[in-house]
Amino acid sequence: MRDPLSKIRSLDEAARWAKSLRDTGRKLAVTNGVFDLLHRGHATYLAQARAEADALLVAVNSDASVRQLKGPERPIVCLEDRLYILASLECVDCVVSFEGTKPLDVFSIIAPDVYVKGGDYTEETLDREEYALLKRGNPRFCFIPFVAGHSTTNVIASIRTQS
Repeated sequence: MRDPLSKIRSLDEAARWAKSLRDTGRKLAVTNGVFDLLHRGHATYLAQARAEADALLVAVNSDASVRQLKGPERPIVCLEDRLYILASLECVDCVVSFEGTKPLDVFSIIAPDVYVKGGDYTEETLDREEYALLKRGNPRFCFIPFVAGHSTTNVIASIRTQS
């Protein structure tokens, strides 16, 4: 097994890694998200995302951007730990963090061959700014259905009712 720390890269390192993949003819899938309180739904989603290409890069929201998106009580798990936990998964080949609520810097530097998002999205409902950046690289879009009953919101609610 690869050391999870070797999979956590800066954006520049991730760009060089992605280029090396393409130089050998391999395809890159990219997804992004908060990945707070990693659960079965996340693990299933990431395994399916990895099956769409030869390698999977996961872009992860910074703690500040999670607070902007989810509120002041989130994230539950800090960025450093979320990166490490994701990098520990066999299906994840590279993780990178991003500031702001959108991974625009990632998409402007690393063009995926396949862009993967959860089944609650379609090409039409993706953020228009993100979509425009992605379209420049002409990726295949893949939307993976959620695993019913598995969400961070459900996990947090369950913890609160048990305390």
